Amino acid sequence: MSRSKRTRQSAQTSLRQGKLFSSKTEPAKLHVSSPSQCQIVAVGKRRDGGTRYWCLFHKADATAKYGKPAKSCRAAHIPPIYPEDILDLDIDKYTGGIALWGAVPAVYDTTRLPMDRGIHVHARRAPTSEKEMDCTFRTVKILGKRLPTDGILVCELDAIYYMVSSVFGYEMKYVTCSYCGYPHLDRDWFSVHPHRRHLCAGCGKHFTDNSIAVGNPILGVRTACGIKPHKSKPSEKTLRIKQADYPAGIQIWGSNPAFLWTSDRTEEEGVHVHAFCEPTDQPTLDETYGEVVIDGVQLDPLMVRVLMAQSALPSLKDRVLPIICPHCDASHFSLGESAFTPLPRHKCNKCSRQFASSGKLRNTIGNPLLSICAQLAESAPRPPQHHELGLLRETL
Repeated sequence: MSRSKRTRQSAQTSLRQGKLFSSKTEPAKLHVSSPSQCQIVAVGKRRDGGTRYWCLFHKADATAKYGKPAKSCRAAHIPPIYPEDILDLDIDKYTGGIALWGAVPAVYDTTRLPMDRGIHVHARRAPTSEKEMDCTFRTVKILGKRLPTDGILVCELDAIYYMVSSVFGYEMKYVTCSYCGYPHLDRDWFSVHPHRRHLCAGCGKHFTDNSIAVGNPILGVRTACGIKPHKSKPSEKTLRIKQADYPAGIQIWGSNPAFLWTSDRTEEEGVHVHAFCEPTDQPTLDETYGEVVIDGVQLDPLMVRVLMAQSALPSLKDRVLPIICPHCDASHFSLGESAFTPLPRHKCNKCSRQFASSGKLRNTIGNPLLSICAQLAESAPRPPQHHELGLLRETL
């Protein structure tokens, strides 16, 4: 998957679309956030018996200490979404195919380009034509003959958490609040822990769903567009480069499945690399590879993909570390549920012996790619830059 050649920086948004279709089959309306427009109401009781408050405008918690209403909600500081942050995408015009992914910062980045975050878009007018679009937006309005006149909105958080759930192999479902019908998005910890009880961002109330699944509005968008899941295959391309040959820097991401894909082509899996000879936003190399070796160091595509998803979960901040087994000195790679569930003890992948986490944090997750990136940084033309998504933690 190619990343942005033109990015738009943003902080986290709690912007959410309304119902995909109202009772009058009208499209969702876009509401722009503003720090001075909080609409705080009481929505129920907390577990300790205190009152819980919710901002209906920013769709965020507004409970202060001791169960009192806050002056502003948790999301009041988030910059608004401006018209230039929204892409109107008519899927009928691009018969060559469109592809949309959740875009997050590179796991290794020695460029000086701004953070890539939001919804990354590819679009071709014809199957054999070059990409007409290769850019990232905070929100995409999807238009088409079979859709309402004003289209359907897909927001950046939908796309980012679709990426996280997909990387960890969790099934997603279109879930709506049983009280207000608001499309529900499971964020942070809940994007990788299917459950029945949800907290609605629309009205701030708790509701239950009959099935145990991760809620994401994108599943409803795909159904409305008539787009079916597509297949992907590992890339057969190989890349062997030296960082010194690309003085303007390199960027590395793990591949993740597009949430909308209309092309007849098969999507490729692997490690996506941008490499720059000149300090521009047009990479010299822009491709997905099945095997990547940089300065003699080989990258594991699974480690890259998992670290990319781990970095998008605010509940895992500072918990993912390069862990070494004290018994055999092997680097430990947490797999399965332990890849997103910090634990006090680990079972070595090599010698199978258990050992306790060391350091200040008791519960941790191991990913050797962190030490590999540190090794690459030693021979880099400049120190890597690190971007923070700044997403908020979610609680019930």
